[in-house]
Amino acid sequence: MTDILKYNRQAWDIQSENAESPWVQPVDSAAINAARNGDWDVILTPNKNVPKAWFGDIRGKNVLCLASAGGQQAPILAAAGAMVTSFDNSPAQLTKDKLVADRDGLDIHLVQGDMADLSCFDDACFDLIFHPVSNVFSQTIRPVWQHCQRVLKNGGRLLSGFMNPDFFLFDHYDIEAGGPLEVRFALPNADIDLLDPAELAKRKASGVALEFSHSLDDQIAGQIDAGFIIAGFFEDKWDSEATPLNAYMPTSMATLAIKTNDT
Repeated sequence: MTDILKYNRQAWDIQSENAESPWVQPVDSAAINAARNGDWDVILTPNKNVPKAWFGDIRGKNVLCLASAGGQQAPILAAAGAMVTSFDNSPAQLTKDKLVADRDGLDIHLVQGDMADLSCFDDACFDLIFHPVSNVFSQTIRPVWQHCQRVLKNGGRLLSGFMNPDFFLFDHYDIEAGGPLEVRFALPNADIDLLDPAELAKRKASGVALEFSHSLDDQIAGQIDAGFIIAGFFEDKWDSEATPLNAYMPTSMATLAIKTNDT
């Protein structure tokens, strides 16, 4: 049986070290200096900036960047005045956050672990959680929402990005190889069930993490069931080079969720 957490940790370490993915490119000092002066933006999905109203005033707030390392969001939010903890499965990605923090004099607390297990944190210790498109790498996501609810203060904010489930109807590796854009798979699905051992080994060697589609029931109703109110929503696209689906539909979406008072 494949250890998914370990497999994806190693895959993301390889991606981070190869430095080709846009999600592993640390921001430069100019972006940090701009953030210190109040000029900053971050993304939950590939292209759209998150509305500033979703954050409120983050100066002095305890912020958890969840499965978000890579030298991007955590350093920007720290430079903007937040007290940031960066939590990620990949040590190499956490190293990118440390690189920016050391270079630009930022204080970021780094923690390595599983996004579906935040037991290392106390109850109600964060004001805001920033969770970019990454739960696609977790086998199950309802525990993610439940842990987020526990570690957030009452009224705390959960900003999350995730894939459009319909993205996983298609065989994107076949499409990249010249195959047709056609529905191939039922939903939900998982690479671990669709790929043979040889293909799994090939993807691991090239730093391709295993992905899991999740229903909107788990993505959105899962947040509501965990004790959140959905207070904001948007959709986003990649670009035509990333996927031909970009011409037909949004491939990702994001939510702002507010923790309701504990009873």
